Amino acid sequence: MNILNNLERRFGRYAIPQLIVYIVGINALVYMLRYGMPQSDAIGKLWLDPHLVLQGEIWRLFTWIFIPPSASLVWIFFILYFSYMVGIGLEHEWGSFRLNVYYFTGMAATVLAAFIVGQGTTAIYLNLSLFLAFACIFPDFEILLFFILPVKVKYLAWINWAFIAFTVLTAPLPGKAAALVSVANYFLFFGADIISNAKNRGFAHQRRRSFTAKLEKGSGRKGTMHKCTVCGVTEDDDPVMDFRYCSTCEGHYEYCMKHLKEHEHKKNAGA
Repeated sequence: MNILNNLERRFGRYAIPQLIVYIVGINALVYMLRYGMPQSDAIGKLWLDPHLVLQGEIWRLFTWIFIPPSASLVWIFFILYFSYMVGIGLEHEWGSFRLNVYYFTGMAATVLAAFIVGQGTTAIYLNLSLFLAFACIFPDFEILLFFILPVKVKYLAWINWAFIAFTVLTAPLPGKAAALVSVANYFLFFGADIISNAKNRGFAHQRRRSFTAKLEKGSGRKGTMHKCTVCGVTEDDDPVMDFRYCSTCEGHYEYCMKHLKEHEHKKNAGA
């Protein structure tokens, strides 16, 4: 990520430290406002609506990230706390500047998609992209599912990937767009690593095949499991041939049925 390194050197001082703290905090305030004063229509005033933005309500380009998920009073605490934990974990790993770039890139992609399809959205997919990044960096981190069952986040990430794929395949156009842009920043940050790992796995597989072929060539087996000690016949030479070990020979010597009883027994072969 040489581009990010250069950008960080030039603009890193402008990054917002602990960005997720402000986002989670305002989400909590909006939730309490909606919970305590439902007549205030706080969500409607924050929603990303492209048509209203074009009419001058510019704040909607940013305020949609402060819309909390719909959940009970008990669950919202754990949802917001988990978002805080994910954001802080990424910031400790990346630093403030890279987390800012990741989050604001996701915001920009979401806003662009909203204007293309003409329909707004909330931050649910953007927050999902944060979790996917966290699961990629800390795959073995465990959380207590339903406060009881310990589950590694990489397994939850697989479920989220399946959810995104299902949305892209079945949802209307606005849903497809929201799901696709939710992972745009993910692939921007991790795409090169994914391609590199895939190539390395391919090279490793090829090396294993080459190494196995060399071993088989050196041993003269050519990939066969059975070979007669006397005549050298294998199951490739005679697919219906049976092979047995001689109980009299001292050592692991295998013979075809023709030479099982017609061979010179080998003594002290294992010595």
